[in-house]
Amino acid sequence: MSESTPRKKGKPNLTEMRRSARSFALQALYQWSMAGQSVNEIEAQFRVDNDMSNTDVQLFAELLRGVVSGSKDLDEAYRPFLDRPLTDLDPVELSVLRIGAYELIHRLQVPYRVAINESVELAKVFGATESHKYVNGILDKLAQRVRAAEVRARRSAD
Repeated sequence: MSESTPRKKGKPNLTEMRRSARSFALQALYQWSMAGQSVNEIEAQFRVDNDMSNTDVQLFAELLRGVVSGSKDLDEAYRPFLDRPLTDLDPVELSVLRIGAYELIHRLQVPYRVAINESVELAKVFGATESHKYVNGILDKLAQRVRAAEVRARRSAD
């Protein structure tokens, strides 16, 4: 939102609160991957150091804890679609892919296109210049595998 755009008064909508949760989760996962702190410490630190009044804190906690506890399985889910070893991925890209994979696999109430788009937006904000294209391609292939019926239904409707 540009500074010339008037800011809405009152409570942010659910989409904004979820986007904030994903953003904080990405930053917390990056910290976890780089510093090796415990998830409890990181979550507590984020809750104290950041204004989360406009954040879906339940989603933040779910993503942080779910990605950390399931990182090996998430990595295995999208590994077949990578063009390089997992160890060669940028830590931001890796965290974005894990969030996207988590949402595709475990948050079935989130439409697959929303899960992919939100991850792409995270990559645009926090990742390298072209990383959003890479993230989009990997998560699109993963969605075709883990949400095949939803993808087919959507594509036949388009």
